Amino acid sequence: MSQYPSDLAAVEIIGEDMASRLADIFAALADPNRLRIISALAHNKLCVGDLAKLVGMTESATSHQLRLLRAQRIVRSRKAGRQVFYFLDDQHVHDLLDRAVEHVQHE
Repeated sequence: MSQYPSDLAAVEIIGEDMASRLADIFAALADPNRLRIISALAHNKLCVGDLAKLVGMTESATSHQLRLLRAQRIVRSRKAGRQVFYFLDDQHVHDLLDRAVEHVQHE
């Protein structure tokens, strides 16, 4: 006996728009440098200069990656005087990172 549903109409599947939006987020997360930036921001609000030092990239390259992450609402920024500090957009992003790390570490 098959463990698959006999009525395919009962199978739930996300819509095309949602699938496209999710693909954009996963594409943004598919870059090792962006993941390292996200990891650094998981518990800290950091400026571009500090992020660049932590991930070993130039400030220009780090800013470029942050723009991409902001466009996908993965990170946000807040200006404090002349500096701009970046942080994760919300707890969901933190949860995604934690789940992905757990999955990779799972044997």
